[in-house]
Amino acid sequence: MLPVWQLGKDVVVEAAELPDPEPARGPAISELTPGRPFRGRYACARKDRLVARNGSAYLGLELRDRTGSLSARLFRDADRLGLLFDRGDVIEVSGRTELFRGVLSAEVESIVKVPTEEIDPSDFLPTAYRSREELEGFLEHLAGEVHHPGLSAVVRDLLFEGEVAEEFRIAPCTRAGHHAYIGGLLEHTVAVGTLVGETCVLHPKLRPDLLMAAALIHDVGKTGEFTYGAEIDLSERGRALGHLQIGAGLITDAAQRSGLDPELSDLLLSVVMCHHGTEPLRLRSFPSAEAIALYRLNALDAQVKTALEHGVG
Repeated sequence: MLPVWQLGKDVVVEAAELPDPEPARGPAISELTPGRPFRGRYACARKDRLVARNGSAYLGLELRDRTGSLSARLFRDADRLGLLFDRGDVIEVSGRTELFRGVLSAEVESIVKVPTEEIDPSDFLPTAYRSREELEGFLEHLAGEVHHPGLSAVVRDLLFEGEVAEEFRIAPCTRAGHHAYIGGLLEHTVAVGTLVGETCVLHPKLRPDLLMAAALIHDVGKTGEFTYGAEIDLSERGRALGHLQIGAGLITDAAQRSGLDPELSDLLLSVVMCHHGTEPLRLRSFPSAEAIALYRLNALDAQVKTALEHGVG
C-alpha cells in the first residue's frame, strides 16, 4: 500500500500524487536577522575543529553566498557531522542566528551536503557584471562573422552545440585575476572577439575567419579547468594539464567531428596555442600574423581588466 499524507482533518492524498518539491535555497545571508531560525544552502568557506572550555569539540564555520558571509558554530555531534562535508562544499544547514560579540553569527543544528547536480555556482560565487543575455547576443553575432564553413562548424560545436557549451557560459577566466567570476570567460571572449573585428578592419591582410574563430575558442579549455563551491578552485585536470592542453584536445576533437581540413585545423591550433605568447617572446617565434594579433588582443583585455579591478602594479 502506498504511504499517505494526511492533509487537514478529512483530506487524504496518496504520496505518489504529490509533486516533488523544489529544493529550497533558503534566505540569502544578507537577509538574515538576529534571533530567528533559518534553513538554507550556503558554501562552506571555512571549517575548523575547535575545543570548547569544557573540553568538548565543536566546529567553527564560515558560510558564504554571493551576498556575504556568516560565522557559524556547530556544537552537537560535531565530529560525526564534520565527516559529512569538507571546506568548499555547498551544504544545507538549519539553525538560529544570534549576535555574538556584536556580530551576526549562527548556531547550527543540522548539516547536509548538497549533491553537486543541485548546485548553481551563481548562487554562491560572484557573477559577471554584464547580463548573460546581452553577452549571449554578442557571442552569437561574433560567431556569425566566421564565414568559412569548417571553422564556423568548429566554433558552433564548441560554443553552442557540444558538451562544453553550457560550462563555457559558467566558467571564469581565472581564480583571482582578470574576470575571476562566474560568466567571466564569456565576457572576456566577447571582448576579445570584438577587438578582433576592429583589428581586421585596420589590417585587411589578416585572415578574419581564422583570427575570429581562434579568438572565440582560445580559452575553451577553461571549461575543464575549474571547480565551484565556496570558491573557485582548480580541478584535478586543470592542475595536471592547464587550459591550453585541455583546449587543444577539445578543438582537435571538434575539428574532426566537423570535417575541418587537417591543414586548417593545425593552423587554427597554432594560433590558439600562442595566445599567451611564445618562448622566447619574439615576433619571429610566432607562426603567423594572426597568432601575434590574438596574443596582443587577449593580453589587452586581460591586463586592462586586471588593472581596473585590482589596480596597477
